Amino acid sequence: MINGQLPVLKIDQFRHDFENAAIYANKLPAHLKQQHFIRTPHKHDFYLTVLFTKGKGIHDVDFISYEVKPGSVFLMKPGQTHNWKLSKDIDGYVFFHSAEFYDLHFNSYKINDYPFFSSLQNSPFLRMKKKGLKEIEKLFDTVLEEYKSERLLWKQKLLLLISEIYIELSRQYAPTSLVRGSQIYLAKFQEFEKLVDEKYKYLKSPKEYAAFLNITERHLNRICKACINKTSTNVITDRVVLEAKRLLVNTSYSISEIAAGLGYFDSSYFTRLFKMKCRETPAVFRKRTIFGN
Repeated sequence: MINGQLPVLKIDQFRHDFENAAIYANKLPAHLKQQHFIRTPHKHDFYLTVLFTKGKGIHDVDFISYEVKPGSVFLMKPGQTHNWKLSKDIDGYVFFHSAEFYDLHFNSYKINDYPFFSSLQNSPFLRMKKKGLKEIEKLFDTVLEEYKSERLLWKQKLLLLISEIYIELSRQYAPTSLVRGSQIYLAKFQEFEKLVDEKYKYLKSPKEYAAFLNITERHLNRICKACINKTSTNVITDRVVLEAKRLLVNTSYSISEIAAGLGYFDSSYFTRLFKMKCRETPAVFRKRTIFGN
């Protein structure tokens, strides 16, 4: 089993009062100054939202680089890897919360119903239009004010404010959403994607996942094609390759050790699979990404 992967940060590392450690908010400069452990690549076990209002930089999320400038918004799911290089004059807002903090308070709507959180296939990035930026910025500012005050019913107020932010961001984000399809198909695809995230190291066959979902392999493929225009095999392989990239860049394990940790005891087969998806071998990817060659 592969160990020593990227650190997974928890909210109680940012808040030390356990009772309220399901929600955190801050101005971005203060957040960056106070939390020294976020300066290197890491993951979270919570949902993260960042709004940039000033400055520039590069934000890397799961090996995709995004340009940071005023109006940039990032909405990240638990488990995603990220790191950033930001200018000294950077400004903005950040808040994050656990899934339970949001989901336990709503009966008919869940955090994963928002398009940016509904699937790893969807981008964590959107660029705010100037017309809506000021209004969103005011909402973020009110979130921070309410968070700091901890007045009567402050958590309920925060939930309403955060929901308003998510709704407004969804309206700007939705046209770029990759995952599509009927609500029944989307729900089943999310269930499949969650299963893959839990079992990709051990299960590689679409037939096995279809059995867990109580549907046929053919129907699972139909759902994947309708939602993201990929096969179920593509979804499984993409998740394996993403984790392989994380391990290649952030650990010193050999390629054969990484292959075995991901369920491939034939490292040559793993190398061929990786090259088929990435058009380069794991060794070349590691050297190019770490050393810039």
